[in-house]
Amino acid sequence: METAPLHFYITPPEPCPYLPDRQMMSVFADPRAEMDTGVYGQLAQAGFRRSGRHVYRHQCPGCNACVAVRVPVERFRPNRAQRRVWRRNKDLTVHCAPAAPREEHFDLYRRYVDTRHAGGGMDNPSPREYWRFISSEWSDTDLVEFRAGDRLVCVAVCDRLPDGLSAVYTYFDPEESGRSPGTHAILWQIAEARRLGLPHVYLGYWIAESPKMAYKADFRPAEGLRDGIWDTL
Repeated sequence: METAPLHFYITPPEPCPYLPDRQMMSVFADPRAEMDTGVYGQLAQAGFRRSGRHVYRHQCPGCNACVAVRVPVERFRPNRAQRRVWRRNKDLTVHCAPAAPREEHFDLYRRYVDTRHAGGGMDNPSPREYWRFISSEWSDTDLVEFRAGDRLVCVAVCDRLPDGLSAVYTYFDPEESGRSPGTHAILWQIAEARRLGLPHVYLGYWIAESPKMAYKADFRPAEGLRDGIWDTL
């Protein structure tokens, strides 16, 4: 049976949220087309990401600052700071929950974005906006819960792909930022991919000029996609 071709569209230019002096454009797959984990896995290898049910890739004229990044699981070695983060969070228990709306998760997400992204367009979300952002009817998604006792500290939204795990989004209790929960969540996903025999963990986009994204290059040897080739950053 022949597979229907997948069509792509491009957005009009808009101000770049990462580099204020530039314009951003994105290529996205037709949201009406049939999507599944296999197709998305191939697109992830080409630098695409998922936001809700939409699959996109930044493609801006005259700018190649956004670099898709992944971690080669078997070659990864944590640095000293990452080993400290892992030890600091040894008291946390981890549970992979199926993707379903939970009031406890939304309350944590709302506190996180209202504190960490105040005024950035994500604050004061509704439950519907939250669920549309992290969920998709076609993806194989886990909501990875990190708890200190019964208290929810962090949730990592994680997609399972044929060749790895994709770190979609992580949110956590702002009062627990001293634990570095975001770093710990990535370390856990790398360890989980290794346990499952999957070669990669996809981290999304890295921009060298953006301090907020600098941490992604610290998971060495991180690989970046440039000119269609994955190579060490």
